[in-house]
Amino acid sequence: MKYSLLIILLTVFFSCKNEKRKSSTVTLTTNSYFKKAKEYQEKKISDSSFYYFNLAKNAFLIDNDSLGVARALVNMAIIQSDKGDYYGSIETSLRANQFFKNEKETDSIVKLVLASNYNNLAISSSNLKNFDSAISYYNKALKYVNVEENRFIYYNNIGDALISQKKFTLAKKYLNLALASKDNIDYARALNNLARAKFLENKTYNPLPELFKALEIRKKENNSWAENSSYATLADYFYNKDQNTSLMYAKMMLEKAIQNKSADDQLEALQKIIILDKTYYLKNFLKFQSINDSVQTARNKDKDQFAVFRYDIDVKTAENEMLKVVSAENKNRNLLLLIALFFAIIIIIWYRKKQKQLKQEKELEVKNTQLKMSKKVHDKVANKVYHVMSEVENTSDMDKDILLDKLESIYHISRDISYEDKDLVLENSFSQQLSQMLKSYASETIMIPTIGNEESLWNDVPDKSKIEIFYILQELMTNMRKHSQADRVIINFERINNFIHILYSDNGVGIKLLSPKNGVRNTETRINSIGGTINFDTKTEKGLKITLSFPVKN
Repeated sequence: MKYSLLIILLTVFFSCKNEKRKSSTVTLTTNSYFKKAKEYQEKKISDSSFYYFNLAKNAFLIDNDSLGVARALVNMAIIQSDKGDYYGSIETSLRANQFFKNEKETDSIVKLVLASNYNNLAISSSNLKNFDSAISYYNKALKYVNVEENRFIYYNNIGDALISQKKFTLAKKYLNLALASKDNIDYARALNNLARAKFLENKTYNPLPELFKALEIRKKENNSWAENSSYATLADYFYNKDQNTSLMYAKMMLEKAIQNKSADDQLEALQKIIILDKTYYLKNFLKFQSINDSVQTARNKDKDQFAVFRYDIDVKTAENEMLKVVSAENKNRNLLLLIALFFAIIIIIWYRKKQKQLKQEKELEVKNTQLKMSKKVHDKVANKVYHVMSEVENTSDMDKDILLDKLESIYHISRDISYEDKDLVLENSFSQQLSQMLKSYASETIMIPTIGNEESLWNDVPDKSKIEIFYILQELMTNMRKHSQADRVIINFERINNFIHILYSDNGVGIKLLSPKNGVRNTETRINSIGGTINFDTKTEKGLKITLSFPVKN
């Protein structure tokens, strides 16, 4: 990016006398880009819309139109938020705010764009469960409202965030203000949320008249997205009162979510159905996992695509501007032209070489990111799903609330996997986390005694080593359940001097041949990363023995 800006600055310097003609040309180009971006936006073709908004932004920059830059960036941020790239959206919105510094905040267009930008910051923050920031941004959006009906939308959204914080009294205050809306859909939304706040605050309160009224308005307006929200609220209300009715509304929610092609709403509906429908819980759970995997793949793809669009367009804009300037030089500046051409040739040669290098680095970065994400999904989602399926299979009377907590944990791990800074296995006592994971593979027919897994064993062991050992053992246990046919597994932990030794043994069918594709063999990469070793004893008459050893401090 900095090389692109350098070229633009050089070209602007050499073409200052032609500024008036160039400004007119750029304005026409900008209008064309912005118009095309809006057309794609209306057609809901988000990737093309983002691409042309980025072109428009660069043209606005060249034309020194700060408001135009801000408008393009705000639209780009909204697209990122709609695609689930919440951190990227916040970053783009905050960048847009920098271009309002020289604008009059009383101007109607400026106020409209500022309100839209703060609303987007609030929505993205709310989706990241940062409700304090969301409420702060909604209040800033209220400051710039120049379309009165939007004021009631922001009141409703503040109330909704306050409900998530369990601040029901204050939430009701804002939602009552939102009821002044003259728009039927906005009124129904506020009414539905107000009823929610009332029955969550007071379990004896009957919200059904308000909930059914909101639903009828939404049906009459033929708004399937809003109707879906009503079904979600009704399913939650009846959960502790009549689970058959709750299941009915959850299924209606799923049907609408499929109709709306809303993956997030489908996941929310399936979470409810899995707990309520005991007959088909496994079928629904697998459907939930399939949709969740698809959502994560699509969102990661969108994030990469947004980054590539920005990079490519910035480079092309710099090249085009330089070529325009070179062709615009006239006879009165022959000497300057020769100097400019000389430097341009040097810069182009150097720039092309650098561009190729940056592209290769970007491709490598994308591949590394994909490998890292694949590893995270395998460790934190796939094996976690296998745990839950094993527990469901071996526990005939599993408590539904426990199962719901486990599903919700998988959902949040999957949704936030690309943003996770600290591994969940480190949040509490590591020895307890490890013990619970190992015990989850036990059943009525499989005994898994462990020896020596005390908290003191893990003193001074780096977090990276703990994480790698946790997932190595998890891989071994998953392999045991899938393939070994063992009914007894023993895991012995021992610390000698500055090394920890772990002996795994089972009485299963063993491994006669270690294949490079074998899941157990892949643990070598992990143990090597922490300076340790792993040995497989494949020559025993029956069963399998595996010895792991690694230094306490590597």
